[in-house]
Amino acid sequence: MERKNVFVWSLVIALGGFLFGFDTAVISGAEQSIQSYWSLSALQHGLTVSIALIGTVIGALTGAIPSDRYGRKATLYMIAFLYLLSSLGTAASTSWYSFLAFRFLGGIGVGASSVTAPIYISEISPARRRGKLVGLFQFNVVLGIVISYLSNYLIGRTGDHSWRFMLGIQAIPSALFLILLRWIPESPRWLILHRGRIEEARKVFMVIDPETAGEVVRDIQQGAFADKGQPAAEALFSRRYRTPVTLAILFAVFNQVSGINAIIYYSPRIFEMTGLGKNSSLLSTAGLGAVNFAFTLLAMNFIDRIGRRTLMIIGSVGLIITLAMVAWSFYAEQFNGWAVPLFLFFYIGFFAFSQGAVIWVFISEIFPNQVRAKGQTLGSATHWIMAAIIAFSFPWLAEKAGGGNTFLFFCIMMCMQLLFVWRLMPETKGKSLEQIEYTLVAH
Repeated sequence: MERKNVFVWSLVIALGGFLFGFDTAVISGAEQSIQSYWSLSALQHGLTVSIALIGTVIGALTGAIPSDRYGRKATLYMIAFLYLLSSLGTAASTSWYSFLAFRFLGGIGVGASSVTAPIYISEISPARRRGKLVGLFQFNVVLGIVISYLSNYLIGRTGDHSWRFMLGIQAIPSALFLILLRWIPESPRWLILHRGRIEEARKVFMVIDPETAGEVVRDIQQGAFADKGQPAAEALFSRRYRTPVTLAILFAVFNQVSGINAIIYYSPRIFEMTGLGKNSSLLSTAGLGAVNFAFTLLAMNFIDRIGRRTLMIIGSVGLIITLAMVAWSFYAEQFNGWAVPLFLFFYIGFFAFSQGAVIWVFISEIFPNQVRAKGQTLGSATHWIMAAIIAFSFPWLAEKAGGGNTFLFFCIMMCMQLLFVWRLMPETKGKSLEQIEYTLVAH
């Protein structure tokens, strides 16, 4: 019964990950119709697609504030409401400015969800099952992307205003998320550390794992007592943490200059550039989501077996080859209808098997305990800022430089990533956090 309860709670919170993925990718099927509907220029169009990512950056940077002040559960309620408001608002928008505002609110929800949902799941999970349960969040992010692609394909056949239904259908899982949150408990660790409600927390821990409940409560109380009166934690940007800071920033930057979000957001447009019809391009996009989903699951089975660095080397080589082939296809105009989609299917597989699976694990491992939260915020913010830049600039870049030059740029960046992984990236597989800290932090 205890296992079932914790799994159900984690599954409910992971629905926030589903909405994260759905909201991020759903714009891909609507962006061309939206551009036509409001007669947007290339720069206005780039802003329309990237405005949610700007909100995501703000949500990621500020999501921890309400989470600590008002609680994990209250913050998740706020996030669910933002998802619901954004989906209904964008679907019903009568002006470009109101559309931007509602997409921005949805982005804040995505950013805050990427901080709060994994925190909550980790705080309610028994130690022996934490990896799998927290993994439900990432699993649902990818599932949300897949479902959004399939939804776009099916709804895209309904008429000129199908983009409104593409965006509005997200209201259904958003409302479900909002309702189901009623039956999850508050994080017991938050109850102890921020409210001192020890007995209430103890009851939750008894449901999670009655054998360790008393010990966990004592450890949290002792840790909280020991922290009082201690000096403030060191600044993240100090010489002591130079290596993990550098690794986190570079890893997050390379994640985005691979072109992944340009492909997720603009894949129908990319496919239509090669001569595919609209319905075929939407179906190809759904195929990309399915490949992403399958290879994410595959990577989860290998990340602790062969290591993070090995996955990154395999992925980097694969990304270089596939991006080079996409660029060549544009240069030589060797589309044959399906050449670019085929190469991008392989691209997504290599990305999901490497960067997609490794980034959040690696960033969470390389910072020591005293600055881990700050370090994760740094990595997440860098990731989302770069994602916004790529999404904003891609329509202009593709229009001015052409598909070949654009994908050649991504290919060159992946050559640099391979050099980074080979020369600088440490292997963290099988090491305790303290062993990694001793290796990476200056003494």
